[in-house]
Order: sequence, then structure tokens, then C-alpha cells
Amino acid sequence: MPELPEVETVRRSLEPRITGHRIEAVDVRRRDLRWPIVDEFEERLRGRSIRALERRAKYLLIRLDDDATWVVHFGMSGTLLFHESRRERFDKHDHVVVDLAAGGQLVFNDPRRFGSMSIHEGDDAQLFEGVGPEPLDEVGFNGEYLFAHGKRTSRVLKDVLMDQRVVAGLGNIYVNEALFLAGLRPRRALRRLTRDDCERLAQSVRTIISEAIEHRGSSISDFLDGVGRMGGYQWRRRVYGREGESCAACGSTIKVIVVGQRSSFYCPTCQR
Repeated sequence: MPELPEVETVRRSLEPRITGHRIEAVDVRRRDLRWPIVDEFEERLRGRSIRALERRAKYLLIRLDDDATWVVHFGMSGTLLFHESRRERFDKHDHVVVDLAAGGQLVFNDPRRFGSMSIHEGDDAQLFEGVGPEPLDEVGFNGEYLFAHGKRTSRVLKDVLMDQRVVAGLGNIYVNEALFLAGLRPRRALRRLTRDDCERLAQSVRTIISEAIEHRGSSISDFLDGVGRMGGYQWRRRVYGREGESCAACGSTIKVIVVGQRSSFYCPTCQR
């Protein structure tokens, strides 16, 4: 599933290509995505101009000129690709096709159909009610925030960081990487951490997310940005997906356990 760095990479790749453009035509080829695309979706988009592209958590927010927002979630396998010229033949997994008046085209492809598309009329507070702070927001997400949360939960670090109500946009890849950088094991209880531990963890999360954005996300399976380019962070992974390999920091063998039904990779020497 695309995580925060991947969605941000898509946003940055699409922003200069579609901002300011008017939507001329919309073709919903299949409506039964994670949540069915409503019947009025085409009418709400047609004729609107794209004012800006933003991101919140793992959602791409395409702001329209009537103050509505076209909300895109990529699910497990979704891509939103911009084509300079309009295609006439489509893949069976191309579920939504949007033609721009200037001649370009956006195609949403999603083999597993866990993604979603909707038009949101309200403000972001309503749309993201209950979603935690962004990990790069040093005011909202920091060591003191994690330390205070630890007093209210007995959950382990992996579960806490994967919870979108605690911190937005993190997923399995970057939680594994951040825990390694912080020197903390996935099954360590948050309430057992000191303030210094919590600050180190928050900083490690910010470092990993910033690094992943810089390298345009991870193309471990099928991720592509908005113009079809692969990411590069997969070549920099410290522990994720490296079970049985040697830790680059100490040489120990990287191990894997299951936490919260997800594989968790860690170095038994570097992480405590």
C-alpha cells in the first residue's frame, strides 16, 4: 500500500502538470472500488478546474475551483497516471479516466480495487476527523506527544505507530525503518519508554519519512509516481524485507516477527 512518502511523491509529480487545468470529460469505467463511486461523480468533476494538489495522511487531495475536493486513496495497488496525450485503448484495471481540456489525461488504475475516489464538499476537519498529526509536524508529533500517549496505552511500538489515529500516513515499511533507526524493537511497549526514548523515536520517524520522500518512495511491488516513474527508497532499506541478511550497522542477522498480523523486521543487536 502506498504510504505517506509515495502519496507525497505522486502529489509532487502531478502538481506541475495538472494544476490550473480544466476537466473536460470523466469516464468511470468501473464504480465498485473500495467504496462505490457515486452516480454524480462525473457531473461534479466535469467543467471544474484544478486549483491545487495537497496531501493528508495517505490521501491525495485535488482542490477544485468550486471549493470541493476530489479525494483519492490508492488502496493496495492504485496508481494515478498523467498522460500528455489521450489514450484510446485502456487496461481492464483502468477504472477512471479524466480528460483535461488542454489535452492531457489522468488514468486511475487499481487491480485490487481497494482504492477509492470521492468528492468531498466539507472542510478537512470533517473529512479527517480522528486522524492523528502528520509525522513531519514537529509541533503536533514529537517526543512529548508520544510520551503522553504512552501513559494511556499498553500497546507495543509497532501497533502504536501503525495506528492512523496516533500518527497519520505511516505504514509497515517506514515504521520498521524508523524503529531500527531509533534502536527500539517492534514489541517494546510504548509506556516503557523514557522521554528521551520517545524524542529519539519521533525524530527517527521524521528522518525516515523525509529520506523516503527525497528518494521518491519505495517501488517494492507496483508503486509508480504520477508520470510512471519508480521510486528509489527500496535500495536504502535498513531492515524491511531483509530477513536473514546481515545488518549493515553491526553484521547481525536481521530477524522477522509478526506484530499485529504484519511482518516486523528488526536487528536483535541494534534494537532493544
